[in-house]
Amino acid sequence: MDALLLPFRWIYRALVWFANSPRTLIVSYLLMIVVAGVIYAEVEKRDPADAVWWAVVTASTVGYGDISPTTWQGRTLAALLISTMVLLVIPLITAHFASRLIVDDDAFEHEEQEQLKADVRRTRALLEELASRHGIELPPEEPARPVSGPGSAAPPWERSARSRRRRRRW
Repeated sequence: MDALLLPFRWIYRALVWFANSPRTLIVSYLLMIVVAGVIYAEVEKRDPADAVWWAVVTASTVGYGDISPTTWQGRTLAALLISTMVLLVIPLITAHFASRLIVDDDAFEHEEQEQLKADVRRTRALLEELASRHGIELPPEEPARPVSGPGSAAPPWERSARSRRRRRRW
């Protein structure tokens, strides 16, 4: 089963890599425009500058109509360019910038998290000492589990059962 999922994992990792690098997104966008323009110029027998203009207008889904494909190869290229831009590149660019704009001011910084963990350890030690003085037996401490919920570095297929239950409710 893992062998069947391997290509999808690679695609997922590639998309995450693209989405987290604005430089890569911009370079891939420009590369797509230039490559589509060059292919369009060859297929439709157009001037390269006009072909690049067509690629920009088509990729941005403006579609002025001043230049349009007449061959099936040109129309197929246009469909691929539009689909790739609308379904992949533009959403990734939008998501990247949206993630930069949405900042949780209430989120704990690393130092604050470490301080909270130290406080919990101290509280646990004091509780154990107090319990031992009064002869109370505390339940054993659960082993620490790595965090693997939404927003963690763990890919979706390695997330905890709690995270999967949360996703099913949507």
